[in-house]
Amino acid sequence: MSDTIMDHELKVVGTRPIRPDGVDKVTGRANFGADMKMAGMLHGRIKRSPHAHARILKIDTSKAQALPGVRAVVTSADFPEISSEEAFVGEGPMNFRDLSRNVMARDKVLYEGHAVAAVAATNPIIAAEAVDLIEVEYEALPYVIDVEEAMAPDAPILHDDMYTQGVEPRPENPSNIAKRVASRRATRKAGFVSPM
Repeated sequence: MSDTIMDHELKVVGTRPIRPDGVDKVTGRANFGADMKMAGMLHGRIKRSPHAHARILKIDTSKAQALPGVRAVVTSADFPEISSEEAFVGEGPMNFRDLSRNVMARDKVLYEGHAVAAVAATNPIIAAEAVDLIEVEYEALPYVIDVEEAMAPDAPILHDDMYTQGVEPRPENPSNIAKRVASRRATRKAGFVSPM
């Protein structure tokens, strides 16, 4: 089989195909999604957390909503609470609740830059101004930025409802360690079972 493949010349691999969009991209003439301008188009901006770990005490969007040209202001309160449910999406299991909390912070911000609110306005200048008018009151919490420190028993807990999986008995306290997976070395002979 491999000899047959090698007898034929490959049509794409190892060649330099012509890229019809190449000239437009390198000269700046190509249009991308961000270049689109349409009548009535809204512009969005996101209010992000300045804290690496903090409890959200209050979000006041009233000034942003009152700004002329603002069409919408959203926070996590505008989205349904999603229950903790895992499903295989893409390469592995995904928890939809955790995914939704990453899109828009709910109760706590989990990293610096975590989105806490979003604005849609008639132009980018108004959107940026509206984001600045959103007032967020935080209770800053301790944080660590090192993996070893995060696994320490006295480390600040990021997710209050995460208990280390793969440990028996089930831990009584939440942890920053999501799962423990053990692998053991065995002999090659033990890995193969002889046919009957």
